[in-house]
Amino acid sequence: MPIDIERARRETPGCTSVLHFNNAGSSLMPECVLNAQIEHLQREAQMGGYEAADAASAAVDRVYDAAAELIGASRDEIAAIENATRAWDMAFYSIRFKPGDRILTAKAEYASNYIAYLQVAQKHGVSVEVVPNDELGQLSIEHLQAMIDDRVRLISVTHIPTNGGLVNPVAEIGAVAKQAGVLYLVDACQSVGQMPVDVDVIGCDMLSTTGRKYLRGPRGSGFLYVRRRVLEQLDPVMLDLHAAQWVSQDAYTVRSDARKFENWETNYAAKIGLGVAIDYALSWGMESIWERVQDLAGALRTGLSAIPGVTVRDIGAVQGGIVTFTIEGQDLSKVKDALASQAINVTVSRTPSTRLDMEERGLSEVIRASVHYYNDESEVARFCESIEALA
Repeated sequence: MPIDIERARRETPGCTSVLHFNNAGSSLMPECVLNAQIEHLQREAQMGGYEAADAASAAVDRVYDAAAELIGASRDEIAAIENATRAWDMAFYSIRFKPGDRILTAKAEYASNYIAYLQVAQKHGVSVEVVPNDELGQLSIEHLQAMIDDRVRLISVTHIPTNGGLVNPVAEIGAVAKQAGVLYLVDACQSVGQMPVDVDVIGCDMLSTTGRKYLRGPRGSGFLYVRRRVLEQLDPVMLDLHAAQWVSQDAYTVRSDARKFENWETNYAAKIGLGVAIDYALSWGMESIWERVQDLAGALRTGLSAIPGVTVRDIGAVQGGIVTFTIEGQDLSKVKDALASQAINVTVSRTPSTRLDMEERGLSEVIRASVHYYNDESEVARFCESIEALA
């Protein structure tokens, strides 16, 4: 069903004060997510944190079923983690690497992930190898297949990179990983909430995401998916009395579900808010959200491309809601500040975020304008007018 834009904007308080094109950074929360967190914080203040968690146990527990429904998983394959990077870390560092293992990754990989690859490479004698792109700028399946051998331990890619508009062909990558019997980790922090994501269609063994971006949840929330059949292969880098049970003075047992990657203490208000945010996204329908996001992003690319001196820098066969561009002769930080003075939110992405991709394309910085379904066509037009005046 088409998105009811008037309702979506009415239920998003921030729409009255800003033109928010920074959804890939942190979306504007809908009112129901905001209220759920405030109510729980008030409950904690009135009755105590432990007691409040007990009283809200159904809402706390809902996040597992909601996340599982969102990505086509089972609730025992979901761990609620405080952010996408930590969720990704918990999966990645749990892999038992040994000298000679190979990690295959993508050209547009995010800095946090690549730093982790390098750390493991230095510690364990693992090699990190980048799969070349195809002519459209996405990971080349042909090259990936040619790089597979019995030393490949992990294929790890970002579904939608932090800049460039690109949507990597994760399902095709998953087919290669499955055929080779290789672990497959997907960073989906920019895709979950923006487009339909099904872990069985993708074929991934592990997937991490955040609450604050396209799910429109609170900061400090996210979740990790781990396929049931690989849980025993993974050894969490840390355990506590939630992830494991102390069964005797010199022994412990580890949980058998994905929650072995969690820890005991958590932000219960954020956890509740994440569950509400996922349910809210599901109520709109992920196909409808994805269609709306692509339409708005397409209109934005068209509008920006018509402005003299502006170059849209997006790549890939499929492009999502992240629109990146440069303006000839302009300091992009000053452009961002000028837009902010007009209550328009964007961000600037620089080389250290996606060094391999940016250096290959000869870019040092780009403006990132990221749309969501609650944005409207008048905002796209106003944004393009502002950019034209600045250019």
